[in-house]
Amino acid sequence: MKNKLKKIKMIVLDVDGVLTDAGLMIGHDGFEYMKFNIQDGAGIVLARKLGYQFALITGRNTQIITRRAEMLGIEDVYQNKLYKMDSYEDLLKKYKLKDEEVCYVGDDILDLPILMRVGFSAVPSDAVPDVKKYVDYVAKRKGGEGAVREVIDLILEGAGVKKKLIQDVISGNQSGKPV
Repeated sequence: MKNKLKKIKMIVLDVDGVLTDAGLMIGHDGFEYMKFNIQDGAGIVLARKLGYQFALITGRNTQIITRRAEMLGIEDVYQNKLYKMDSYEDLLKKYKLKDEEVCYVGDDILDLPILMRVGFSAVPSDAVPDVKKYVDYVAKRKGGEGAVREVIDLILEGAGVKKKLIQDVISGNQSGKPV
């Protein structure tokens, strides 16, 4: 697994059930509300400082996802994508990446085509059971409850950069080293 993790340059995430707990609150006024995990966000920001690229591919289409991506500095956001392979292919082409350089985190059957193709695949602990048997890693944490951070930490550890990141944070060094 460590060899797979060292090759990762981009982390692509599903949203519902991965960055969120798959819940959706709709108020009487029709407004939608989604809850995101702050530790997931911090992990994304820290990994981006080290040069990792991030993208979101989701079946939903909402300004909430656009806003969250902006907050995290994620430029590549594909929404309203029930079938996600075209978006994934677009990312590979845009960044000149190979499958083995990408990690994908999904949680449902529609994520399987990408999960089965990337260099490192992961799901939250509460992913659909039929999907878990096809991935490299099943997180201990649930979607929207730190599963993304767990996967990011695993990648940083496997790449041998997590200890340096922690030391840089402690010492106040704000420069990141590209992966």
